Amino acid sequence: MIIIADKKIPDEAQRSLKQYGQVIFLETQDITYPAISSHPDIFFCQTDNEFVVAPNLPDSFIEELKTEKVNFVFGRMETGNVYPDSARLNAVVTPEFIIHHEKHTDPVLKRLCADKQFIHVNQGYTRCNLIPLKDNRFITSDKGIKKALIKNDLEVLFVNPKGILLPGFDHGFIGGTCGVSGDTIFFIGNLNHYPEGEEIRSFLQEYQIIELYDGPLFDGGSLIFL
Repeated sequence: MIIIADKKIPDEAQRSLKQYGQVIFLETQDITYPAISSHPDIFFCQTDNEFVVAPNLPDSFIEELKTEKVNFVFGRMETGNVYPDSARLNAVVTPEFIIHHEKHTDPVLKRLCADKQFIHVNQGYTRCNLIPLKDNRFITSDKGIKKALIKNDLEVLFVNPKGILLPGFDHGFIGGTCGVSGDTIFFIGNLNHYPEGEEIRSFLQEYQIIELYDGPLFDGGSLIFL
């Protein structure tokens, strides 16, 4: 299994993650602002059959994907330094839905998801704020996203983003703290250190929860499993 992760996640989390697959630690400079410059969910998006990559991802990582035999397609719009150019691929794609700010979505991603229902949300950093789970269940740290999902009769747990670490900001967001692989969800941090950790555990009863280090939840721009 190939795992893509932020190079800035805590060292203990990095060591733990290596037990589960071949890890590509992402790091970029001078493409977008520092707090999210190594976040996988800024540069990549998974659809049902394709892995979409920002066209200005550094060549070294393109070559690493090729070496690991990862099949991918390029998006049309480069990741930029400021919003919304920094959020073109930060969508959530499920078997039935694509969830994002419709005006900001990369056209390639829209084309690949043309057969899905598009749920528009006002938050362009959708994946940062949203964990998609099986059976159309979700966890979010954005009230606007919660409202849009409930309007579409989807089950959603809202949690406060305060207490989530994101260096350079007061707090991070719940979507960026984790990644899902099958029936396992990996958190960059321990839910015991999060005020609403027990609510999340209860909502995730059908999942095996792996906490990669014993510390506060860390927003590393999601973990991508290929």
